[in-house]
Amino acid sequence: MDVVHVTRDAETFTCNAYLVPGDEPTLVDAGAYDGVVDEVRRHVDDLERVVLTHQHGDHVEQLDAVVEAFDPDVYAFADHRLRTHEVGDGDTVRIGDDDFDVVFTPGHAPDHVSLVSDAALFSGDVVVHDDGAFDDGSFGRTDMTGQSRERLIGSIRELLQRMPDSVEHMYAGHGSVFHGDVREVVERALERAERREPKYDE
Repeated sequence: MDVVHVTRDAETFTCNAYLVPGDEPTLVDAGAYDGVVDEVRRHVDDLERVVLTHQHGDHVEQLDAVVEAFDPDVYAFADHRLRTHEVGDGDTVRIGDDDFDVVFTPGHAPDHVSLVSDAALFSGDVVVHDDGAFDDGSFGRTDMTGQSRERLIGSIRELLQRMPDSVEHMYAGHGSVFHGDVREVVERALERAERREPKYDE
């Protein structure tokens, strides 16, 4: 599976947004990078769908521009005026050429979902590889209104139960893309979250 990190060159704060070409070109999160539409156009002529891991501003700021440019279907867990398809826990979503299972993973955001296939994980912000707080296994912040460390811990445990051991690629909402033993990274993130210590100055 080819994955293009279309917000890689952003100089302002944004999530990582990923374009997956193939039979059904898909953008995972829209990001907050003004150049995201141009970056998508560099790789594909059409965009079949956008799948949102959650609707924090850094993940959806450019959704209007993406929809205006490509008129894709928009898949999201929570209601959004541009949503065309509701996704729920246990659903399957086509991303590029592969099917991904939807895993409901709240805690960082009440509408957060992760997307899991036999080989790859789009983890949004529930688990990241590195983020300045921890390297090689970190987790989304839980110190703001509507967030919950306990729900996040439960979500990471659920993700580990439902993620195949064969997953070797992790595309997180922030930090670096990781290739290798994804399960070990997620397990380290869980261990750190379970300490209940503030991730930042919470």
